[in-house]
Amino acid sequence: MNGRNLVILAGGMSSRMMQSLDASENSGVRQNVARISKSLIGLGKEKRPFLDYLLWNAGRAGYDDVVLVIREHDDGFRRQYGPADRDNPFHGLRISYAVQRIPSGRTKPLGTADALLQALRVRTDWSEDACTVCNSDNLYSVGALARMLGEGNRCAMVAYDRDALGFPPERARQFAVIDTNAAGELIDIIEKPDAGEVARVTEPGGRVGVSMNIFRLSCAMILPYLESVPFDPLRQEKELPAAVMLMVRRIPGSMKVIPAAEPVPDLTSAGDLGAVEAYLRNEYKNLIWQ
Repeated sequence: MNGRNLVILAGGMSSRMMQSLDASENSGVRQNVARISKSLIGLGKEKRPFLDYLLWNAGRAGYDDVVLVIREHDDGFRRQYGPADRDNPFHGLRISYAVQRIPSGRTKPLGTADALLQALRVRTDWSEDACTVCNSDNLYSVGALARMLGEGNRCAMVAYDRDALGFPPERARQFAVIDTNAAGELIDIIEKPDAGEVARVTEPGGRVGVSMNIFRLSCAMILPYLESVPFDPLRQEKELPAAVMLMVRRIPGSMKVIPAAEPVPDLTSAGDLGAVEAYLRNEYKNLIWQ
């Protein structure tokens, strides 16, 4: 056990990307997204999948064992990273898969808490270890990933300075805000905060910490909360932040909050494609894939 474990949640339906695409102006991208996950869209100077850059950062941060949580019948990831269920080699990483199936009667998966649950059910060998978990459509930096890994088996999350993310203010205000105590431990993750809640968690100097869904979790500690978290009443999904908050309320002080102030490129909608493309071309212009 070395804790260099990473779970990347890649089983989403890309619905917001599809909804934001114009049928005529973005027909090529629309066909691409309809066929593959948005994290497999080719970007950057070599038109490599967006996910390649996250995996590259993960390897540089010190991870070696990666589980991609994918949808049933989504073969795009296996074509890109290898067909085997376990230990496909990719630039120093070992890539494995966990499949998040859509239950009968539903049109989409059960949510991010269920996605991590499927990963931990596949990787029972991690039961006494910890893992970092993050989205597949955000490009987390080497530094952020390394800081999560550096926490070992302690649960932790990154709180990003809302004003440093590089998003328009109206979009940044949509992110969940983070409430911490004086010891830097998580008290609450507040989804869709109102002005009063934002004011309450604003730090001296005006900093507002927000969640971009990157966590370090003890597999044994989080498991029962992944199993018991209820459905969100509006989205009808089991959300990972809700499972984290069940754990924190049962075990106060169990989640350390690590501040960061840096951009987090995000591939949510069609409007993000140009900005992400420019970021990759600039930041990875000297990267040589071998």
